Amino acid sequence: MWSYFIALSLALGMVIDPVLAQEQPKPRILTVTGRGMVTIPTTVTQVSLGVEVQGKTAGEVQQELARRSSAIVALLRSRNVENLQTTSITLNPTYSSDRDGVQRFTGYIGSNIVSFRINTELSGKLLDEAVQAGATRINEINFVAADDAIAAARQQAIRNAIQDGQKQAEAALGALNFTRRDVINIQIDSDRFFSPPVNADFAARSANIAVTPVIGGERQVQAFVTLQITY
Repeated sequence: MWSYFIALSLALGMVIDPVLAQEQPKPRILTVTGRGMVTIPTTVTQVSLGVEVQGKTAGEVQQELARRSSAIVALLRSRNVENLQTTSITLNPTYSSDRDGVQRFTGYIGSNIVSFRINTELSGKLLDEAVQAGATRINEINFVAADDAIAAARQQAIRNAIQDGQKQAEAALGALNFTRRDVINIQIDSDRFFSPPVNADFAARSANIAVTPVIGGERQVQAFVTLQITY
């Protein structure tokens, strides 16, 4: 008889336990997004510059472009610039309009543009040297940070974003008298940068003036971390 009651109790327990498990309340989830930002100095300058030439014939323009461009490239290589590459070569006819609005062919205009990277402290002097070598256009200057500095800043920004998210969660749950439990999901977006370019679309200066000052400034590295926290 006792063995019958024991077996019956065990059978009932096997039936009741799943029911009790289903009756347990599901954990509530709070989702917060933290933001972290680190500011680092820019130490590298990305420069786009080149030559623009006008002439009567395409051959004349192309020959002068080649001569000046070769001199500029030789200078840049001698200064050990990084990521030197040609970004644009153009050759187009030019026209002028008379009083009657009739366009007349006047010749050709061509350009050869290169881009490169150099230490910001050396960029001003190099720009002036490029003018002396034949450059007539400085199209754009962008300031960037070194790759290792960006990587370190990204890691710190992620840590800052996690701390910010946790503070938000603690403030919200504390105000509602809830107890924080576990972080069950983390989503990281750490590839956001802000570094406004400096537009330098101007004609090259005379080589007889002082060294052109170039000031790099700072760059912001941001990270956003989304946390899901049970309570």
